[in-house]
Amino acid sequence: MARLWDKGQPLDALVESYTVGDDPTLDLRLLPYDVRASEAQARMLRSIGILDDDELDALLGALGEALAAWEAGDFVISVAQEDVHTALEQFLVQRVGEPGKKIHTGRSRNDQVLVDLRLWQRDAVTAGLEAVDAAIEAFEGFAARHEDVALPGYTHLQRAMPSTVGRWARAYVAVLRQDRHLLDATSLLVADSPLGSAAGYGVPEILGLDREQTARELGFRGPLDPPEAAQLGRGKVEAALLFALSQVATSLGRWAWDVCLYVSAEFGFFALPTAFTTGSSIMPQKRNPDVLELTRGKAAVVRSALAEVQSIAGSLPSGYHRDLQLLKRPLFHGTDTALAMLAVAARVMGGLTVDRQRCAAAMTPELFATEEAYELVRQGVPFREAYRRVADKYKV
Repeated sequence: MARLWDKGQPLDALVESYTVGDDPTLDLRLLPYDVRASEAQARMLRSIGILDDDELDALLGALGEALAAWEAGDFVISVAQEDVHTALEQFLVQRVGEPGKKIHTGRSRNDQVLVDLRLWQRDAVTAGLEAVDAAIEAFEGFAARHEDVALPGYTHLQRAMPSTVGRWARAYVAVLRQDRHLLDATSLLVADSPLGSAAGYGVPEILGLDREQTARELGFRGPLDPPEAAQLGRGKVEAALLFALSQVATSLGRWAWDVCLYVSAEFGFFALPTAFTTGSSIMPQKRNPDVLELTRGKAAVVRSALAEVQSIAGSLPSGYHRDLQLLKRPLFHGTDTALAMLAVAARVMGGLTVDRQRCAAAMTPELFATEEAYELVRQGVPFREAYRRVADKYKV
């Protein structure tokens, strides 16, 4: 069957492969959302008289079949089909014939992919919030179990001032809560429906398209208006989601760095369960914190996904451009990576143990130098003089 845009002219095979890219693979995860949007579209088309009752029933039944095939792993998008929208429409035509040819009425692939992505991003925000909450719970549990365990605080990787294991963990709770606010705020950016914006300039009024109806059914606040705003926002919403997740990832990357140090033989404050470590292929005595090192590295992966989205979309004019097809891979990859990092952090914090003796041994007298200086201040010594006396005492 022909592509949705096909006008009958042949297409160079190399150009076809190049322009399609990896969309057939990436788009598979959008199938449930394309089904939902198509169900809403079909009901709306029935309400304005484009479909009759039998056609609507046939389409809804076929859409259910498509979803069931996807859930069973049997739904395939071919290179010739290019994307999920073509694959689903052709599935419908094969199942129900003429009604399947009507489903595209009032739509363009441009607004189809955008509504799919907005629905997917909405779910991604929910999944991200839940994952952050689970990580926060794990950090809070760790803090509560080790609230009173003394731990050196570090600046410049040098022992600086006294702290506790509990305060160290609660610091990450605090920054993850701040990151959560950023993630929650992105939900406002996916609250309006782009469905019905078509290629970016709406649909002729003669059709009588009811965008309010489809927006309500899909759980949006309302239609995005004017339609010209739909494509103009491409890349901005993706970047907002990835920015929030990049802050989460940065917090977890710093946490992983801390724990890498603290589980090392030189520090020895914490220990990872054996099941969380890997071995060396040549050194029998080694156990390596690969999970932490990869978490540290994956923080950069999420930030890179954000940079990729901003680089692709940031310099484009208004309207749709094929460059925007390239946003899906970094959006999906960055989001998947951040969610995996959160799951791993929660698991590690649940298994991490603390060596109280090593922590206590690290609490050397110079950690309390600032307290000594302030004790002199309370006795009437000017701070600069108190600072100098304590520095002289520790010969620094």
